[in-house]
Amino acid sequence: MTSTGNLELKPGEEALKGVLERILYLNEENHFCIGEFRRGEGRQAITIAGALPGVQCGETLRLAGRWVDHQRFGKQFKIRDFRSTLPSTVHGIRKYLGSGLIKGIGKTYADKIVDHFGTETLKILSEESARMREVPGIGRQRVRAIKKAWEEQRAVREVMMFLQTYGVSVAQCVRLVGKYGNDAARILRSEPYQIVRDITGIGFITADKIAINLGFANDSPQRIEAGIIHAMHTLEDEGHTGFPIEDLRTYASELLQTDAANVTDGLKVLLDEGSLCQSPDGKDGLLQLPLTERAETKIAEGVARLLSHSSSYPPIKIEPAVNWAGERAGIEFAPEQAQAIRATLTEKISIITGGPGTGKTTILRAIVEILGAKKVQIQLASPTGRAAQRMSETTGLKARTIHRLLNFDPAKGSFTVNENNPLKADVVILDEASMLDNRLAASVFRALPASSHLVLVGDVDQLPSVGAGNVLKDLMESRRVKVTRLKTIYRQEARSPIVAAAYEVLRGNPAAPATLPAGEIQSIEASEDLRFIVAPDPEQCLQTVLNICGQLLPRTLGIDPVWETQVLAPMHKGVAGIVNLNKQLQALLNPGSSGVKLGENMFRVGDKVIQTRNNYEKQIFNGDLGKITFVNHVSGTLAVEFDGKNLDFDRSEMLELQLAYATSVHKAQGGEFPVVVLPLLKQHYMLLQRNLLYTALTRGRKKVFLVGDPVAYAMAVKNKESAFRSTGLRQKVQKLSA
Repeated sequence: MTSTGNLELKPGEEALKGVLERILYLNEENHFCIGEFRRGEGRQAITIAGALPGVQCGETLRLAGRWVDHQRFGKQFKIRDFRSTLPSTVHGIRKYLGSGLIKGIGKTYADKIVDHFGTETLKILSEESARMREVPGIGRQRVRAIKKAWEEQRAVREVMMFLQTYGVSVAQCVRLVGKYGNDAARILRSEPYQIVRDITGIGFITADKIAINLGFANDSPQRIEAGIIHAMHTLEDEGHTGFPIEDLRTYASELLQTDAANVTDGLKVLLDEGSLCQSPDGKDGLLQLPLTERAETKIAEGVARLLSHSSSYPPIKIEPAVNWAGERAGIEFAPEQAQAIRATLTEKISIITGGPGTGKTTILRAIVEILGAKKVQIQLASPTGRAAQRMSETTGLKARTIHRLLNFDPAKGSFTVNENNPLKADVVILDEASMLDNRLAASVFRALPASSHLVLVGDVDQLPSVGAGNVLKDLMESRRVKVTRLKTIYRQEARSPIVAAAYEVLRGNPAAPATLPAGEIQSIEASEDLRFIVAPDPEQCLQTVLNICGQLLPRTLGIDPVWETQVLAPMHKGVAGIVNLNKQLQALLNPGSSGVKLGENMFRVGDKVIQTRNNYEKQIFNGDLGKITFVNHVSGTLAVEFDGKNLDFDRSEMLELQLAYATSVHKAQGGEFPVVVLPLLKQHYMLLQRNLLYTALTRGRKKVFLVGDPVAYAMAVKNKESAFRSTGLRQKVQKLSA
């Protein structure tokens, strides 16, 4: 990488310097700009395209990028990075002020002002604005308006140019200026750690870089306190909802490279001001962030409220009802299945947990039929759209995502169904309950009427929720709710090699399924359900995955490698990580040069993508899969089809999309796929866990191909304890429901 001033050039790039003459197109939301750019007097203007936040006509720009041939607009310079200085020539200043940037100065007044002050114009605007009255036609009121508009524009520009060095996005800059207004630059320089708490997406690491460069000491109280909060958020990202104080002190001091005594002082300040909460169990109690502590408390209060209140069910003769449901299903329920049905009819809160084939679906259908016959008001929901759809197909009743059930209002930033406007339900049945994190579960408990019942159905042996918490396991271990654990496999088709292998994983058997050398994959027959293809080298593993998706599945087995197949990987980075797998699979399965580049992603029509955050306005949620149907090459935006709905994505919204030829096992929870391809290498050791392997295997409905090193398989099976999450929910439930 070479440098031109403080503008870094990547291989194959060049630098241009000149004046922005004219803006042909500007997207106000993401600041994508197409403009005419002149590299010197008398030279022909060229077309440039890219994000140019805060830039106006007349400014001198230094650009880093490369030349491209656009299919519609011809040769243009595609900007990756830029630096800007205010214009210093009369021509540049005239263009700059005449662009309409400053309220109160149009082209006519711009000409008058520049004719009067010349190259001193911008200095006069900044330092001696009262002198504007020297220009004929400009009175006191117009001077005030010009001064105010100039200061506002300068604040935005100053912040954007300052933060550009630190990789802060345009959208974040806009939010920051919107939050602080003209104080933005001052706060950045005097209280840089404040932005971590106030601006979503700007993390401690970015604020720390800014602060250190500004001269803040490594052990300054501001840094220590912000760093402790950062440590808590990092631990929450790992699934913990709280951390013992001694462990947190050690963790934070190592993270911040500072004395434990400094962390102790910071903890005291944060506890005193309420930025951290401590459970009342003395010095060894958990420290928690307030929102997280409130969420756990709301769940515990909800459990206590339901358990202490009488049922809204009509009288039900339990044994005749169970027998009736069995007759309708044409089966005789096994003892543990009948026990699970009885529990849902008699207990205010009940949990049904078990692996594939143990009868959860059969039990769910029986419960719905019995309660439906009694005219009980039933609400069905699941954390994901895919799981909700399966639930609807299973029961014949409409099931929704939890977010739709509770009706999230984007304008308010909260659910409209809550303690003040509870659900109209006698029973709420939630499937895939292992995916419930603390905050979503708290919202469910807030919305439950005291007389209602709650049935949680899920597989506690799967990976816990993506968000912080371990709700299903904590409720089971609280011993305050009725739990039925299904252990026997009843469904005949569930006795497949895939399911058998999944249960062997749970039993701790490290022996991999039947293996096959990578060079012999074409010998795999259509009838085979499960194979471990040996390719222990990362490059060989990657190539084998590509051979499976590019040749074996479509040509030999007649399976769509995109929409009937899901590649799952334990890690994001590395040769056989999610990022590179997506890049290589896209090139193989949806090749082409035409698309929209955003960061490391190139999005093309036909690409399989995944939504990575809940977007309540669009009613799409984390983990939803979609297909790109349209690319706008001018604005750099997309249209994506999700479940039959075509949705437009601007540049900022596109940050929530990722290619989905390969995804993480966590993202696949709540869904099943006809075929799963799972690379497993020793290089993945940090994330190789028994519950991850079990979850991945149980995502494959018809076929699973494991690719990699059998030693990595054994490592995952043996790694049972690493999934521990530090939480406070079990204790809170026990205390409030005593």
